[in-house]
Amino acid sequence: MPIRVVLADDHVLVRQSLKSFLEREGIEVAGEASDGQELLGVAATVRPDVAVVDISMPLMNGLEASGNLRRSSPQTRTILLTRHDEDQYVTEALRSGIKGYVLKNQAATDLVHAIRQVCRGGFYLSPSISHTVVEAFLSKTAQPPDPLTSRERQVLQLISEGKSTRDVATLLGISAKTAESHRSRLMRKLDIHETASLVRYAIRRGLIQP
Repeated sequence: MPIRVVLADDHVLVRQSLKSFLEREGIEVAGEASDGQELLGVAATVRPDVAVVDISMPLMNGLEASGNLRRSSPQTRTILLTRHDEDQYVTEALRSGIKGYVLKNQAATDLVHAIRQVCRGGFYLSPSISHTVVEAFLSKTAQPPDPLTSRERQVLQLISEGKSTRDVATLLGISAKTAESHRSRLMRKLDIHETASLVRYAIRRGLIQP
């Protein structure tokens, strides 16, 4: 049986290009998603072997989606396909439980190799970021673990994208009071009390792009 993959990227042309290439390599694309929330729903339906996920997606970014996917669909291995090689993105990806990290500027065959490697139970990093990962984990200045819950990180991303509390409530299907409670709690945990500083924190954590 072919390896079954779900593609998550908010750019339709990227997904179409990847799908064509992977299918030529004998890998089945069982589903597609344009954001992290949609990815979780698609994965629950098709139960893929691998999810190939972009970091920078609206509503729920790839890092957050990967952590949720590990809990909801533990048989699915996640590979991040991204242009980001900065320390904070790589280390947060490892903390979220990803099995592969592939840079978009690498050859497409790099992704195929990563998919097959993680399906064999292995782990794959694009060669050009291996040094970055080692340095980040050995560095005394590496960031401490994020104290926020999954829901609080999702609220933080939406706030950082410019959404109001009412918008956050609507998008997450919760009451405005609950959304405000999440906002207040995450600000208290981080000891950050202004939106501009929250945005900077979200960027450092790889939740949104600069």
